[in-house]
Amino acid sequence: MIIPVRCFSCGKPIAQLWEEFVERIKKGEEKGKIMNSLGLKRYCCRAIFLGHIDLIDTIAKFKKS
Repeated sequence: MIIPVRCFSCGKPIAQLWEEFVERIKKGEEKGKIMNSLGLKRYCCRAIFLGHIDLIDTIAKFKKS
């Protein structure tokens, strides 16, 4: 739902990189090159970025009654 603050495996802080990653993807850049330039070298961190599905906007439509 929301990008984790730290990588689950290695503990590297990654949340601050998410917005720039999404913006650069929308501009048409290649995902691998973006992650390299952001400093995401480990497979665990890269997997979180590639496997993340942003559902917060969809979930925010529903309210608890």
